[in-house]
Amino acid sequence: MERTYIMVKPDGVQRGLVGEIIKRFESRGYQLMALELLHPTKEHLEEHYKDLAGKPFFPGLIQYMLSGPVVGMVWAGKDAVKTGRVMLGETNPMASAPGTIRGDFALDVGRNICHGSDSVESAEREIALWFPRGVNSYERSISVHGLIYEN
Repeated sequence: MERTYIMVKPDGVQRGLVGEIIKRFESRGYQLMALELLHPTKEHLEEHYKDLAGKPFFPGLIQYMLSGPVVGMVWAGKDAVKTGRVMLGETNPMASAPGTIRGDFALDVGRNICHGSDSVESAEREIALWFPRGVNSYERSISVHGLIYEN
């Protein structure tokens, strides 16, 4: 099964949306593999967002991400990266469809509630960065019995 990294950003944590986001992923059938309330350093965030370092909004993004705790999560399941991104909605919440997390809860691209890995490779890099001790795995009996995925 594929894994993805989903992070509830400071605005999502402050607004009490962590449970709602977890609920949506669990309701979809994804398996929660790791969860932690984190207080990232500036250096940690710069490493996470290194692909955006040259953008004019980068300093503001780092300041925003330092403004409060974040919740890092690892989810596993079929097409977890692609489907996770669809569930989050567009980066610009105003372009997000109702029913997506950003479409339902966010109004501004600079305060868009959550982050989701954009590729399997990015997901594995982000999981290693945010969960350096590793991620435990376990087999869900509900999956074994074909109640989530066809056998």
